[in-house]
Amino acid sequence: MSWKYRANATLGGLTGYTLTRATRTPRPVPPPPPPETVRLPGDVVRPPVDPAHDRLLRAPVFLLSSVRSGSTLLRVLLNSHSQIHSPIETHFRRMTVGLPTDPVRQAMELLGHTHSDIEHIVWDRMLHRELARSGKPILVEKTPSNVFAWRRVSTCWPDARFIFLLRHPASIMQSWHEGDPENRPLEEAVPRTLSYMTYLQEARTHLRGATVRYEALVADPEAELRRLCAFLGVEWEPGMLEYGDKDHGGFVKGIGDWREKIHSGTVVQGRPLPSPEEVPEELREICAQWRYL
Repeated sequence: MSWKYRANATLGGLTGYTLTRATRTPRPVPPPPPPETVRLPGDVVRPPVDPAHDRLLRAPVFLLSSVRSGSTLLRVLLNSHSQIHSPIETHFRRMTVGLPTDPVRQAMELLGHTHSDIEHIVWDRMLHRELARSGKPILVEKTPSNVFAWRRVSTCWPDARFIFLLRHPASIMQSWHEGDPENRPLEEAVPRTLSYMTYLQEARTHLRGATVRYEALVADPEAELRRLCAFLGVEWEPGMLEYGDKDHGGFVKGIGDWREKIHSGTVVQGRPLPSPEEVPEELREICAQWRYL
């Protein structure tokens, strides 16, 4: 028996306490810093080098619009077709690829990829997965911010088709403000929404596609959908107007009131169009380009 044990036993008998060695709580190991996003040198945005193997999607469709233009309504109407899959906003163009080490960067260069090539492959695979799971042959993607990257989208998929959704610019501005008046003051509404409209008009100038006006869509949805079906190469299906009976992959906000009106055959005009005097000066040019003035 060691003297330490005897001393501790005696102390315990006299006081009821014993001595133990203090243990230190180890400090938590800090997480490693996130790897820096290092892009391959000489990155070039270009069409697929080997289309047959670099792309799974064939002739994808992109619905380009400003925010607050009725793109969700059009999405669910199209998604109600047996041959068209229009998922929730995927924001795919925000996905980037990290190549954090020299070996992986060297490997990608030796395989002949630019950094953008790899991102395009990831974008295509993700969207193709959603389409394949739907069991339908045609994809329509509708994230509004895609208007800012229309050049890259059209470069990534050279066979892409486009639908341009227009709405009266002043109505877009007002709707954006009314969607969250506290955090979207009216004085910010013009510059925020005009940026979307400007890029949308630029895309319309350079790309071929079908143009749909929100006002026409809500006034006569069947006529507009028949026209879009012809553009997409599918037969018109009356069930497209029964969008409320189908699963559209997530919460669909702000379109429930259209269902009853469409079912009842009511002609829906939406909010009255602004008069020319109500159009802010900053929006007059785009209004004229879109023939609202």
